[in-house]
Amino acid sequence: MDAELGAKPQTLAMNLIASVVVPVLLLFHLVGPMPTDLGDHDGRLSPCSSPAHCAQEQWNSAEPNADFETLALRVAELPRTVVVERSSNYLHAEASSAFFGFVDDLELLANEQEKFIQARSVSRLGDSDLGVNSARLGELHAALSD
Repeated sequence: MDAELGAKPQTLAMNLIASVVVPVLLLFHLVGPMPTDLGDHDGRLSPCSSPAHCAQEQWNSAEPNADFETLALRVAELPRTVVVERSSNYLHAEASSAFFGFVDDLELLANEQEKFIQARSVSRLGDSDLGVNSARLGELHAALSD
């Protein structure tokens, strides 16, 4: 009987935690509005408005379309990443952070005529991405060397 009495306060505490903490954590799944400047703008991606929460790179490529396909496959394998839009030379994906669910928009654009690929990763919320977007682009660029 003592064991039953001892378990009840623990059960009560766990129920309290589950009913209060879990909904609060769900509030932290911060998506934010989708940027309005996404997409192909005459063979270019939009520039970053701030380097604090956005990273952009341009990689020269002898075969932009083939390299784009390699990158598109790699993006599809990234954890917590969903491809939202894809054409023969453009890709838009949403990548979510593991803990709070912050969403970043990742774009790739292959320019066959000028022989380059542009990549852009931008956070929807916050003043700083703590280097996450730059690291994501670095990982993708490394995939071209594999």
